[in-house]
Amino acid sequence: MQAVSTSAAAIAGWHRQRDRLAASIWRAHEERVPLVMGIVNVTPDSFSDGGQHDSPGSAIAHARRLADEGAALLDIGGESTRPGAPFIAAEEEAGRVLPVLQALGGEETPLSIDTYKADVARQALAAGAVMVNDVWAMQRDPDMAPLLAETGALAVLMHNRAEIDPALDLRDGFRRWFDTVLAHAGRAGIERGRIVLDPGIGFGKTDAQNLESIRLIPMLRETYGLPVLLGLSRKSLFGRLLGRAVDARLAATLAADLYGARAGAALLRVHDVAAHRDALAVTTLLACPSSGHLPAGRASS
Repeated sequence: MQAVSTSAAAIAGWHRQRDRLAASIWRAHEERVPLVMGIVNVTPDSFSDGGQHDSPGSAIAHARRLADEGAALLDIGGESTRPGAPFIAAEEEAGRVLPVLQALGGEETPLSIDTYKADVARQALAAGAVMVNDVWAMQRDPDMAPLLAETGALAVLMHNRAEIDPALDLRDGFRRWFDTVLAHAGRAGIERGRIVLDPGIGFGKTDAQNLESIRLIPMLRETYGLPVLLGLSRKSLFGRLLGRAVDARLAATLAADLYGARAGAALLRVHDVAAHRDALAVTTLLACPSSGHLPAGRASS
């Protein structure tokens, strides 16, 4: 792995953590008990928690709290992807996330970098991240696919649209998008087993299409045989449907995420890790009373 520190021990450690996380994601996919990914936004303008953790010290402390609550991995982002958010240059984005990644890179909880810019992703992988969460699925930066192939990093590839089309048939839209994306990944040499799909809740969709995206998780699993990430924590969808402010959307988020878990999502990307861990533990015990134990919900050590 060329992107990580050149010491043999660091390279070996990076590969071990990546492989453990990949194995945990595939187990979650097969057993239908999702892992919880904690969100760490190092941004002044994210829709839910922008400005709360935009200093390195605050973001690092927040990330460690989420890890203590049981996050299986942490998704570190330096640019808001909310609709209408301003573009920032790769240099500024990297400047926000690298101090956080460097502080957390040697710790137990695996790290993901939330970026669609290959230059930011490369620096993040060098700092210890083992996954790239790309909201444009390698479609915005031509260097992203070669980077993922070169480094062997895990990749979340999301469905996205620049414009909303209320007439879009999502089932067909998903197939066309992911067929194209996965063909591109294959040509680049990205191993299929390192890919996670994301239906892209809140990205280029009407509210009805956002709900349909959750219902189509089984179709994505069946069509592509890949793990699915569901990211809908505190989304404005719930504000429009229920009239709830951002800080009052936990119940709606839990309801939708538990539905997504039953539908087969392998990863839930959330702000409220402890609440999701508790909810998943109870639903797992209700569904499988013979298990006799609470699910771990973490990547294997």
